[in-house]
Amino acid sequence: GRGISLLVVETNELEGFERGRNLKKIGLKDQDTSELFFNDCRVPVANLLGDSEGEGFRQLKDQLVQERLGIACTAMSMMEYAVEETQRYVTERQAFGKKISEFQNTQFKLAECATIATVARTFVDQLVDDHVQGKLDVTRACMAKWWTTDMQTQVVDECLQLHGGYGYMLEYPIARMFVDSRIQRIYGGTNEIMKDMVSRALI
Repeated sequence: GRGISLLVVETNELEGFERGRNLKKIGLKDQDTSELFFNDCRVPVANLLGDSEGEGFRQLKDQLVQERLGIACTAMSMMEYAVEETQRYVTERQAFGKKISEFQNTQFKLAECATIATVARTFVDQLVDDHVQGKLDVTRACMAKWWTTDMQTQVVDECLQLHGGYGYMLEYPIARMFVDSRIQRIYGGTNEIMKDMVSRALI
């Protein structure tokens, strides 16, 4: 891990710095993701982050627990929002002469999704409290990241199904949640990496 250093790069009129194209993603379209090129850029020594060189990997690693907790918070919030939007939709929409909310399948699916969202909030709230007190460990942060993001994609998918064909239209929030949720299982460390890290603490 040694040999990597973090530098603050002021790009305004910096020779060798170029912006590439904006990348076309399936979700998170409100957030641009662009290529950045640093070709033989010269950066002042004073722009080093930290007190000494070679500490970059450790500095990044120290922030991963907080990053993963942040991803879990987003996943938990999106589950709650998906359930809320779906509750509203199924009480307004009718099929076969009655509200969609009156079908037992709808009721059971909403019960399942609401339960998962509530369990997620309980777990994440505890971890936030632990983090504020400086007690959040890597293992539980990894557990929260993989489990909440897996549950997020499951809950959002179930809620989209209850919207029927309308759920596939981007004018409905549930469709945007569906495409936006997919990246959650990838960034901040893939969920496979999260499970590997949890397993190391167990075996």
